[in-house]
Amino acid sequence: MDYIRLKHTSAALLALCLIGCAPLAPGSTSPAPHPTPAGTATGTESASASTTAPAPGRIVNTIGMPLVRIPRGEFLMGSDEPIAQLEKDFPLMERQRLEDLRDEAPVHRVRITRDFYLGQTEVTVGQFRQFLKVSGYVPESITDGTGGYGYNPQHTPSGPRGEQFDGRNPRYSWANPGFAQSDAHPVVNVTWNDAQALAKWLSQTEGRVYRLPTEAEWEYSARAGTRTRYHHGDNPEGLTAVANVFDAHARALWPAFASHAVRGDDGHAFTAPVASFAPNAFGLHDMHGNAWEWTQDLHDENYYAHSPVDDPQGPTQGTVYVRRGGSWHTWPLYLRASYRNWNSPQTRYTLVGIRLLMEVPR
Repeated sequence: MDYIRLKHTSAALLALCLIGCAPLAPGSTSPAPHPTPAGTATGTESASASTTAPAPGRIVNTIGMPLVRIPRGEFLMGSDEPIAQLEKDFPLMERQRLEDLRDEAPVHRVRITRDFYLGQTEVTVGQFRQFLKVSGYVPESITDGTGGYGYNPQHTPSGPRGEQFDGRNPRYSWANPGFAQSDAHPVVNVTWNDAQALAKWLSQTEGRVYRLPTEAEWEYSARAGTRTRYHHGDNPEGLTAVANVFDAHARALWPAFASHAVRGDDGHAFTAPVASFAPNAFGLHDMHGNAWEWTQDLHDENYYAHSPVDDPQGPTQGTVYVRRGGSWHTWPLYLRASYRNWNSPQTRYTLVGIRLLMEVPR
C-alpha cells in the first residue's frame, strides 16, 4: 500500500487534498518585483535551438512540452501566518491540522542564482504517452503489477485512512485514473521514479539537463512575485478563476466533504485540460490545483531552520519526497503556495502528476 501523508487528513479523507513569493531587491527586506519576469521575452523556439542565440522566454521541446524561462531572483519562502488567522479564515479545519503546518516555518530568504526553464503546464497524458512510445519505458504501476488508484463510484471508503479512491488495483494506471481524460489533461498515477525516468530520457534525447524542480524553485515559480496564499491573492473563493480545485462541480461526488469545497464552480469534477485557467505572472498554469507535482527534494520538517540562502537543494537524507500545489480534489488550505506534502518515491495516485524543469546551459 502506498504510504500517504496523514498530517492534514481526518479519518474520513485521504491526505491528498499553499502563502507567499516575491523576488527581493538585493539588500532589501521587503518584496520587490524582479525587473525581468519570465514570459516577457518574445518568440518561441525549439529546445534544440542553438544556445549561442539569446535565450527565448518560451520554448517547446521534442515532445511538445512548452517551457517558460523563469528569471533568477530572491524571495521569502514558507509561511508564518498565525494559527489564529488560519482558524479565522479556515474555520472548518481542526486546530491539529493547522498546527501540523509547522514545517512551512520559519519564513526564510532564498536566492535563486540562475535562470531556468519550467514546464508551462503539467506533463500531459499525450506527452507522457509519446515518451513511453519512443523510449520503451514502462511505468512503475505496470512493472510492479500492483497498478494505481482510481475513481470508482461504487467504492466504499475503507481502512484507517478512509481511503477515498479504489486501489491499488492493476486496472488503474497513468492511462486509466477511473475518469475520462484526453491527451490534453495532466498525466496522473505517476511515481517520483517515473518522473525521474522522463527527465533522464529528455536529457539524453536533447542534450539538455531536465529534472524535477527543487522545492525552492517550485515555490519561487508558484509565487511569481507575490507573498499571498495563492498567486491571485488570499481569498480561497478566487481560486476557481485560476485553478481546478475541490469546488461545487466536484462536491456532488463527495457529499461528505461538501462543506470544504469552494463555493464557485470551475467546470471540472476531475482533472481539467492543462492551461484551462489563467496563468500566474511568470506565465505558468495550474501551479495551484489540477494535479499535485513531484519535486526533487526529500522532506524534512526542520529543513527550513537551516536551509542555505543560495539554491537550497533540500536534505541529503530521508525516505519521502515533497510534492506541491494541490489537485482537483484538494481543499483550499492545502492549495497555498507554502504548503508541503510528501510521499514515498513509489507512490502513484490519481491526484499526483509531474512538472519538469530544464536547466539553462551555462
